[in-house]
Amino acid sequence: MIWKLPTLEGTDIYLYLLFEFQSRIDYWMAVRAQIYQGLLWQQVIDEQKLETGARLPPLLLLVLYNGLLRWTAPTQVRNLIALSRDSALWSWQPQVRYYLLDMGAVPGDELVRRRSLAALLFRLQRPLAPDEPEGLLKEVIGWFRHHPDQERLRHLFAELVCQALQGLAVKAPLSNDLLETNMNSNFPEMLKTWHLQGVAEGRAEGKAEGKTEGKAEALVSLLAARFGTLAPSLRTRIHRANLTALERWFKRALVAPDLRSVFGGGSSPSER
Repeated sequence: MIWKLPTLEGTDIYLYLLFEFQSRIDYWMAVRAQIYQGLLWQQVIDEQKLETGARLPPLLLLVLYNGLLRWTAPTQVRNLIALSRDSALWSWQPQVRYYLLDMGAVPGDELVRRRSLAALLFRLQRPLAPDEPEGLLKEVIGWFRHHPDQERLRHLFAELVCQALQGLAVKAPLSNDLLETNMNSNFPEMLKTWHLQGVAEGRAEGKAEGKTEGKAEALVSLLAARFGTLAPSLRTRIHRANLTALERWFKRALVAPDLRSVFGGGSSPSER
């Protein structure tokens, strides 16, 4: 995501925001952050054809974590390096870091006081007690009634509500519109009559497709950074591949001496 921000000097800057979503703690997240940021900058240099003397756009990598345990992994690369801080080499070590937003670490009473959609999202991502869903669903529906222009977000939150209720072993439907929910009816009985199977299958399929697409884009960026512009035919091959192949190629791309080695000799000279 790219934000255009005004500065105190009266000019504008473009801030590149990188979002990494985590449901589990990744001890090596800081190393991944360094790779992501380097690849993005290289892509900006290539696509914008930056000349000598140009400046790179500022970056902020935000890790959104919704796991049950609190995040314990280091948030900067320096905390992973086996070197004393008083070493003469210390000042030459990488300084990449990421901003951590641990959803579960935000106090629950603070989230209840807030009336923002972000606070509602955080509450939906947490384990719910049996007496919580009714009130929380009313708040979500109320927010969207006051923001009728947010149709796309409304459909997304309908799925998030179903996901939250699934954790309570509640059966819920693939709802097309939260505003169609009749909160005047008996809430426990309404939950019992909902059917969740279609939601679970659709969510799993969408998640798999999104992960494959993201891996393909990451592989294209990595290959372009290491070996230069890729032929359209090779880009097509990457985007048509399944997740298993993409993960295999990505691991090879980190250390391969040339493009052909990444694909096990399967790429033609025109794809180099």
